[in-house]
Amino acid sequence: MVRKRKSGVLLHPTSLPGPGGIGSFGEEAKRFVDFLHKSGQSLWQILPLGPTAYGNSPYSCYSAFAGNPLLINLEMLQAEGDLLPEEAGAELDSERVDYGATETYKKARLKEAAARFFVEAPQKRKEEFWHFCDTTFWLHDYALFMALKEQFKEVSWKEWPDALANRDAEALSSWSEKLGTAIGEQKYMQWQFSRQWKQLKTYANVLGISIVGDLPIFVAYDSADVWANPHLFHLDEKGVPIVVAGVPPDYFSKTGQLWGNPLYNWDKMAEQGYGWWIARLRNDLSLYDMVRIDHFRGFEAFWEVPMWEKTAINGRWVKGPGEALFHALRNALGSLPIIAEDLGIITAEVEALRDQFGLPGMKILQFAFGSGPDNPYLPHNHVRSCVVYTGTHDNDTTAGWFHSLKAKEQKGVLSYFDRDGNDIVWQMVKCALSSVADYAIIPMQDLLELPSSGRMNVPGVAGGNWSWRCPADAFSGRLATKLARATELYGRLPD
Repeated sequence: MVRKRKSGVLLHPTSLPGPGGIGSFGEEAKRFVDFLHKSGQSLWQILPLGPTAYGNSPYSCYSAFAGNPLLINLEMLQAEGDLLPEEAGAELDSERVDYGATETYKKARLKEAAARFFVEAPQKRKEEFWHFCDTTFWLHDYALFMALKEQFKEVSWKEWPDALANRDAEALSSWSEKLGTAIGEQKYMQWQFSRQWKQLKTYANVLGISIVGDLPIFVAYDSADVWANPHLFHLDEKGVPIVVAGVPPDYFSKTGQLWGNPLYNWDKMAEQGYGWWIARLRNDLSLYDMVRIDHFRGFEAFWEVPMWEKTAINGRWVKGPGEALFHALRNALGSLPIIAEDLGIITAEVEALRDQFGLPGMKILQFAFGSGPDNPYLPHNHVRSCVVYTGTHDNDTTAGWFHSLKAKEQKGVLSYFDRDGNDIVWQMVKCALSSVADYAIIPMQDLLELPSSGRMNVPGVAGGNWSWRCPADAFSGRLATKLARATELYGRLPD
């Protein structure tokens, strides 16, 4: 990976301001890209763009390949003639995402758009659509999966009729014909998602801004990925996971974290030349310029928990595919513009795998204080090959984090900066920008100096996550100028 000092902003598209109840790929997204350009940034980091399942987490999706239809901009569909003006607008909450109301409204409009497209669209647009369908290998399985989910009232694929759950060829063919309209709607949504996202990405790239995507290492059990490829996962003869993913007990949790994702059958993956992973990363690199792989350490060794366990305590470390996978990826795809999320329990073997393939790791400033001068997250211990953040989507905002510290802990942070704390958030922002790290990425909430109410996710808490949205005036000229000055001061302006 060719390196130059760069900086950028972490903001998921769902958090963009604008009408429609949720951020989208419309004009507000371009306004944000313009803000990045004016503020001297060259990176826009997002969270996974997949179609979210129950809980609305972008880290638990119905597909590792498809896009979230809720991000489609309805005004753009209207401009193409697929929606009437009165169908493209809605009075939905603009301050936070109400996923229930937004999904009900928006998916109804998308189905209306699909129906009008199939009846009224000119031949040229239909040819473009069919070309997308013919060249997108995962599309039919996904569209059939989602149509069946709707048909069977959103229950898990394991609860479908046995012939469908087991992918009997005759049943698949019969239901593909029976659900033709619903399948067409799903394919239309993915086509429009792809078109709108690629237009936005091109707009950003022309302005010198690279997109940093996010790839969760594991997939959801109730997904098109597992349903279509059960042989690639550790499932029993009934299709139930034998073992699931998690992390062991640590300082933060006495019982560890039981994620519940099915684990890959890496032996089967290897027999097939890691083709599924090559296809997955190739798909992601068509959407993004760089990819952060979440839970990178799982490629070296992963925590395996028997399916029947209630906590992650009784798990074990199992060796992952290691360098064999990354050699296969590199041989198939060339250079690997990957950021390794190497947080948590990291061993020398994990670091060696990361460094063998020249992958930058991550440094989080909120983790840097309280354990002495040898803490690897402290800026004076950073290395060039890393990405420094004030915090991530899983952290509190920097303002919220600092004000939650005890007085003694606050004093330790201020002593490091030799400041009185009046401007602690921007002290942390400037600290990240000044780091020797090749890349620095700041959450939008920290640029806005927001309190804990601006937090995106609280791990382990079921409700209220992923719903934060930017204020309408967030991308101001004053903030762009302030960020540009700091970016120039620390040598991160693009050429």
